[in-house]
Amino acid sequence: MTSTHETLARVGVFGLLGSGNLGNDGSLEAVLGYLRTEHPEAVVDALCGGPEVVSARYRIPATRLHWYRGEYRTASRAGAIAAKGLGKLVDAVRTAAWVRRHDVVIVPGMGVLEATLPLRPWGFPYALFLLCASGRLFGTRVALVGVGADAISDRPTRALVRWSARLATYRSYRDALSRDAMRAMGVRTARDQVYPDLAFALPTPRPSTPSASPGQVCVGVMAFHGGNDDRARADEIHRRYLDGTTRFVRALVEDGRPVRLLTGDECDAPVVAAILDAVDSPLVTAAEAASLADLMTEMAAADTVVATRYHNLICALKVGTPTLALSYAAKSDALMDRMGLAAYCHPAREVDAERLLEHFRDLEKRSAELRRTLAERNETATRQLAHQFTELTTALFPAANHAHAHAMRETP
Repeated sequence: MTSTHETLARVGVFGLLGSGNLGNDGSLEAVLGYLRTEHPEAVVDALCGGPEVVSARYRIPATRLHWYRGEYRTASRAGAIAAKGLGKLVDAVRTAAWVRRHDVVIVPGMGVLEATLPLRPWGFPYALFLLCASGRLFGTRVALVGVGADAISDRPTRALVRWSARLATYRSYRDALSRDAMRAMGVRTARDQVYPDLAFALPTPRPSTPSASPGQVCVGVMAFHGGNDDRARADEIHRRYLDGTTRFVRALVEDGRPVRLLTGDECDAPVVAAILDAVDSPLVTAAEAASLADLMTEMAAADTVVATRYHNLICALKVGTPTLALSYAAKSDALMDRMGLAAYCHPAREVDAERLLEHFRDLEKRSAELRRTLAERNETATRQLAHQFTELTTALFPAANHAHAHAMRETP
């Protein structure tokens, strides 16, 4: 019989968790749900961006990802530059010591292998590389589970991402686009699988019955400034996005439609404030969602959703509400295609309020049909993620597999 000592697993979770991004935290919640159901004996802790939030919300010990607290602020003074540089050295030691204490480290979802939003190589890409290199050095199994990836043009960032993926024990992706991108960057992906985003494994709130007359529209907004290659025109991109989205919301209000503004990250709050200020109407309100569950509850009560952030889209699709994507990256297009709504993508960089309104009206005409399509696609996603977690147990918890096989042999 396998002893408790042999099967006890020390599991770490790693990433920009508890930092205000609801999508990242939703991925963590899905993985914690899997661990608590399938591996309740596991001792779990986190190395993350917001340890206080993670400890309070998920009841696990958590350690700050970076020694230097100003890691994600631009360093302009000599003292800040020196502190940030020292932090890189300290983080190498801290990360290695943390990894060494674990049997398994899981990076739960997130776009950790992409640069579709502004990103510096010595920020999170460096932290991920330290994690994966430490795992290889100390024999700790590091798993990149359901992660996002995309082509990266910046050479230092691409190198760090490529080596992180190569050094990981296990990789799975949230779409085929991600796997193809890693293959193009020189990573062997023959054994890597593609599954739906981990957030599809979260509990779904009970859907509400759509109203007979046109009802509430949820509009998910984002502090969008383009991607990593758009830094030179980031302000222009943001102005165009905000102006087009504001015009669209105003048009809905003129049609008498109540609009509920949603976010997916703390940094999106100024966009909400700007729209509320520009469209001064009691028909426009803002939700204060603290989790993906909160977002899903809001979206389940809506007739239609128009959203930008990737995990806003996932929440809307998961609850079966017809959705139009303001797409800022290929991952959004891939998600909409997977869920049968490929025709309803509008570019976030070129938000044209009139064209968007035409798209929106067409979406609403097909609402009943699209709700049936989403119900079918969600059933498929649930089955696929169940397989993902079974595969994860096989790859990361050999002691549990051994115990299960032994128990089966002992069963008369």
